[in-house]
Amino acid sequence: MKTDRSKVKRIPKRGTYDKETIYGILDKEFICQIGFVHEDHPVVIPTIYGRKENNLYFHGANVSRMLQSMEAGVSLSINVTRTNALVLARSAFHHSLNYESVTLFGKAHLVEDNAEKNEALRIISEQVLADRWQEVRKPNAKELNVTKVLKFKIEEGSAKIRNEGVGDDDKDYELDIWAGLLPIERKFKKPIPDPLLKNGIKMAESVKKVANEEL
Repeated sequence: MKTDRSKVKRIPKRGTYDKETIYGILDKEFICQIGFVHEDHPVVIPTIYGRKENNLYFHGANVSRMLQSMEAGVSLSINVTRTNALVLARSAFHHSLNYESVTLFGKAHLVEDNAEKNEALRIISEQVLADRWQEVRKPNAKELNVTKVLKFKIEEGSAKIRNEGVGDDDKDYELDIWAGLLPIERKFKKPIPDPLLKNGIKMAESVKKVANEEL
């Protein structure tokens, strides 16, 4: 839903509001920044999330001030940003970034149903590393008891994307200064086994899938 609050005002041509674009950016990442007001002052906290359909899930300790505030129904602003390149211009003023970002607004509520709570934890795990959930011990009753899960329904927000080259002033194109894009690539490096790993245990398939280039 496009509102005055979610409308992209600075260079509006870079803004988009369709859910496919927003979902696509969210699915590339697993850490978001959540902004809210706590005890009359603004707070921004990074946290892991998982998306299923039109919902984001968050989890943490019962004593977390962020989760307690979210449970109380405070308004939230959530941002996810992926930086794809440095845009290096001839002038300092026209340096920029190529990026994809999403900003969402709304409220979250506590997940109390145990089945949904377990499913939410699986979704969060899968967002971070696909197929890892099926390889590990699942949370036991004690662990679930000290963990809160919050559900945020995506109702309002926007995406903003820059995917362009250098934009210098006309006269600066005559300067003898290198300009261009410096792409940024994020990838997993070679896995480092736990030194307490038992002999004979093979590398997890979930790890192999993402670290294959480094093996």
